[in-house]
Amino acid sequence: MKLRMLQEENPLRTEVRDSKSVWLATLTNGAYTVRLTGPSRTFAESSAAFSVMHTTWVRTLPAPFDGQLDETWLRCALEANQAEVPDVLAIAMQYVKGASKIFEGDLQIGGDACYGPMKHGKREEGSDFNDYLGIEWTYPEKLDKPEKRQKHCLDCSGFIRMVRGYRHSLPGAGYADTVPLCLDPRSDHSAMPRRAFEIYEAGPGVVIVPNTGIQVNEFSDLAVGDLVFFDADASDGTRIDHVGMYLGVDAGGHHRFISSRKGANGPTLGDYRGRSIIDGPGLYGKSFLAACRV
Repeated sequence: MKLRMLQEENPLRTEVRDSKSVWLATLTNGAYTVRLTGPSRTFAESSAAFSVMHTTWVRTLPAPFDGQLDETWLRCALEANQAEVPDVLAIAMQYVKGASKIFEGDLQIGGDACYGPMKHGKREEGSDFNDYLGIEWTYPEKLDKPEKRQKHCLDCSGFIRMVRGYRHSLPGAGYADTVPLCLDPRSDHSAMPRRAFEIYEAGPGVVIVPNTGIQVNEFSDLAVGDLVFFDADASDGTRIDHVGMYLGVDAGGHHRFISSRKGANGPTLGDYRGRSIIDGPGLYGKSFLAACRV
């Protein structure tokens, strides 16, 4: 396959096209995330006013892109798309309401997830990916044991860590295909920490929309698969307290995202108890503050 590579800026990235100038992929310097072409798909949920349809697939590089294209990896990723091997976006949809259970051996790794158990009349935060799975996870700093009452639950950052850090977006290709995880933020930004504000401040990748403390109203730099950050809860101050993943422009012309929310009791791209869009006067439109490309 003869490839053409074009350099773009803000952020620095490489656009890959074939000999006929058809777009194949975009890789951003310093980010694990790669956007690729593939079969058209529709992302929808019963509570969403509009669905999202496009031909963009998202997969994870073995390491942050350094400007040097691995053509073997690219070929594997494009072939996986054509074979409809679940990518990051498809994996995210495996946790919405009504999603079928998915097993790896005896371990349930996918299926309808709650946000968290009830505590004092509210959904409890703190359900990480290993709580959903019911397994221990060893970090360099500690052993994290699962909370039994949080099994099959994912809070907002736990959902992102499950999709990007635990689940495999290019299985069987011989490449690492997950983003490294940590519990405590690392100064070198080498792994994705536990909480939403920490993922923005200390996680790997590239800031696409910096947090100025002001509602974001410009969306031209956003790309499918980017993480979007919010200050959605006024009761905990002005710090970022919610994270989701951008899905793209929906059929109604709105910028839609998927995240795990208390009101919806789990991962959703729908509009129950708050529209899952980052534009307009709704809760998440008003509280959208920043974005990054992992």
